[in-house]
Amino acid sequence: MFEAAAELVTEFAEVERRLADPGVHADPIASRKLGRRYAELTPIVKNLDAYHQLTADLAACQELAAEDPGFAEEAAAISVQLEEVQAKLTKLLAPRDPNDSADALIEIKSGEGGEESALFAGDLFRMYARYAENRGWKVEVLDSQETDLGGYKSITAAVKATGTPDPENAPYGVLKFEGGVHRVQRVPVTESQGRVHTSAAGVLVMPDVEATEVEINDDDLRIDVYRSSGPGGQGVNTTDSAVRITHLPSGIVVSCQNERSQLQNKESAMRMLRSRLVARAEEEAASAASAARKSQVRTVDRSERIRTYNFPENRIADHRIGFKAYNLDHVLAGDLSAVIDALQAADLAERLQAGPS
Repeated sequence: MFEAAAELVTEFAEVERRLADPGVHADPIASRKLGRRYAELTPIVKNLDAYHQLTADLAACQELAAEDPGFAEEAAAISVQLEEVQAKLTKLLAPRDPNDSADALIEIKSGEGGEESALFAGDLFRMYARYAENRGWKVEVLDSQETDLGGYKSITAAVKATGTPDPENAPYGVLKFEGGVHRVQRVPVTESQGRVHTSAAGVLVMPDVEATEVEINDDDLRIDVYRSSGPGGQGVNTTDSAVRITHLPSGIVVSCQNERSQLQNKESAMRMLRSRLVARAEEEAASAASAARKSQVRTVDRSERIRTYNFPENRIADHRIGFKAYNLDHVLAGDLSAVIDALQAADLAERLQAGPS
């Protein structure tokens, strides 16, 4: 597999050459696309170089060890390094989602449980926002519908990396496993008898794609403007600045009301629509795949319950991979690393088993 990656080395050289051309940077979209590909290829090329160098060094040491036993110890050390590099390359060269290097849009909606569900949706948003902050990502709220108690009927936010990260560290590649139904078990603030209730909120994670990556015909759109709703006294409530866009062929409806400007709300709504169309296409492609190739980690069905947050036991459980931990307070404070690492490891194992697509 490593020898077959030679064409990636050739592509890397071409991308590097194009990035050195000042004319390329006159087109920000093309420049970002090249920068993203450069970030994807850099660790592959770096580890391929190390693999070839270590392979040659090992062969030389093994040959010399026949005459000088001292080289046998050096050969053993090189073998350990070579195994580490091989493991990295196996991970880097495994088939992956082409959107893994993208930023992400994350949408959280309250579900069963009324006001308690809306409060839980708020907890989930703050959990992801803190996790993003810990990773040095920026979070931008595009649209939200708050409740009187400070929860959210729905909230959509963009999660953006600084610079151009490799796929292992890009928001969508990391957060895409969070899509599905999240269930909470706790005593609601509205419960006077101290009984534990179960409620749920839905999470949808989508790649934040460039306008040039998705073709949308203006004739396929119905755009409505209306007066924003929300807690009283906000300036956004005084004009018809909120925008609702319906994509007629797919039936997808998106809306945005957070900005004071109708134009800004339209731009954010179009951004959400592009991401939803890409997510819809991915769902359809996964549904069309054979049952053996469907991911058990990243759910296709948005109604699938993927995780439970049990407050009385301070327990978090991810039902797709059997992950369980008793540090729910830390997880809600943004320490999602353990569960996300476990999900990524399970996904890698599936991709390696599936082989080339």
